[in-house]
Amino acid sequence: MRISQSTQSRSLTLILAGGGTLAFWWVDLPLPFLFGPMAACLIAALSNLPINGFGQVSVAARTILGVAVGASITPDLFHQLPQMAMSVSLVPVFIALIGIIGVPFFRHVWGFDAPTAYYAAMPGGLQDMVIFGTEAGGDPRALSLIHATRVLIIVTLAPAFLTLAYGAGLTNPIGAPVTELPVREMALMAAAALIGWKGGERIGLFGASILGPMIVTALLSLAGLIHSRPPAEAILTAQFFIGCGIGVHFLGVTWGELTWVVLAGVAYVLVLAVLAAGFTGLVTWAGLGDPVEAFLAFAPGGQAEMTVLAIVTGADLGFVITHHLTRIVLVIVGAPLVAGLMARRRKG
Repeated sequence: MRISQSTQSRSLTLILAGGGTLAFWWVDLPLPFLFGPMAACLIAALSNLPINGFGQVSVAARTILGVAVGASITPDLFHQLPQMAMSVSLVPVFIALIGIIGVPFFRHVWGFDAPTAYYAAMPGGLQDMVIFGTEAGGDPRALSLIHATRVLIIVTLAPAFLTLAYGAGLTNPIGAPVTELPVREMALMAAAALIGWKGGERIGLFGASILGPMIVTALLSLAGLIHSRPPAEAILTAQFFIGCGIGVHFLGVTWGELTWVVLAGVAYVLVLAVLAAGFTGLVTWAGLGDPVEAFLAFAPGGQAEMTVLAIVTGADLGFVITHHLTRIVLVIVGAPLVAGLMARRRKG
């Protein structure tokens, strides 16, 4: 029986990612299940090796993080919401400043067209911004590379910054081993992941693979049926596929794209870093949040990646995710409105 080219590519990706994981683990580097696959797949992608993403398997892995977040939503979190109100209210200001600075940055400094400039600047989900930007007439390849660069750099540098600037450890237990969790709770988690994911997709929920499982698991947690996160092995699996996904996004990058589009993404991360640092300092100075949690709440990385960092640093997952959800909801809700305005302007 002949093996398809897609299967061969994914087998090569799995082998390389596994090797990267073992290499990072062997030399005792932080987060080997995230950074090992990410580094291996990034090198393979830039070397034009025939690797491929894992499709629905990677999407399914993200549901694990949705369940982990949902399990942290307890009655105690609702009691903390009034305390978070002030820092959460800064998120719209944060997004507005990103737009005011980011859109002209891409439009006039790097010469992108208006739709590409807007959706490249907005710190939403990678897939969402590419889809909305393409529908608005933007360049899908440029959008994909810019957002992938944003996530790659932030995920790579954030752990070092947390360690050096705040003395945060990356050794917090990510979950109990599978052998220590009740089978009944793990079965409920698996059901919540599947029902939330597919149910969310059916109703058109953005970020369905994370938000759907999060909502269903939160209901189970509030009902007292779930009392712990998914097992450690499941969270490590999620890290592995997220790392692969970040690296694979750079497959087929040309030298021209590397020296222009990716460079634009790198430069923009510096702009975002200054803004995020300012808001982190403001939240910390005003006593609205712990420095580590404030940093993770305003770091404009991917929701899944920031969830992983919040777990391994032992940060308040509810605080971090509440801010990221606010940011993503505002960006996603505003994206179709802006796309409509751009379409009408083009017709006019």
